[in-house]
Amino acid sequence: MLEAIELREAVRLEHEKWMEEAIKEALVAKEKAEVPIGAIIVKDGEIIARGHNVRELELDATGHAEIKAIQAANKALDAWRLEGTTMYITLEPCPMCAGALINSRVENVVYGAVDLKAGCGGTLMNLLEDERFNHQTQVIKGVLAEECGQLLTNFFRELRENKKKRKLSTD
Repeated sequence: MLEAIELREAVRLEHEKWMEEAIKEALVAKEKAEVPIGAIIVKDGEIIARGHNVRELELDATGHAEIKAIQAANKALDAWRLEGTTMYITLEPCPMCAGALINSRVENVVYGAVDLKAGCGGTLMNLLEDERFNHQTQVIKGVLAEECGQLLTNFFRELRENKKKRKLSTD
């Protein structure tokens, strides 16, 4: 029994270590005035790709952290199939990103904060584990959820405050 508890603790710590790397990517997005969402892809205990939101910067609706990380991993592995990989994302994937994760054959998805408006890793629906698709991804939810959620909460609070200040200065 003690061994099982120690194993679960080791797995939790491993997931938190990688999620901290995804959070670093989210902070890069924030520095660029992008919504702070970050993703990394891990294979064989090493980060093979990183991505963060760039929708505003690139004026690209598909500029999500997950898409950027998948593209980087495809290049790193010289393959479109990302079998044997795990993606760590600070926010639950949207429908587009869940579809890309399925199509790229990512094996595991670990995310931090839930997305009440677009979450397709179990909140609104679970595309990632839907057995009707030819590939499913194992989902682990809520790793460093509070930290990941706070990044988004703070970002949108600051955005609203700055918008309010600009409005007051023009009146």
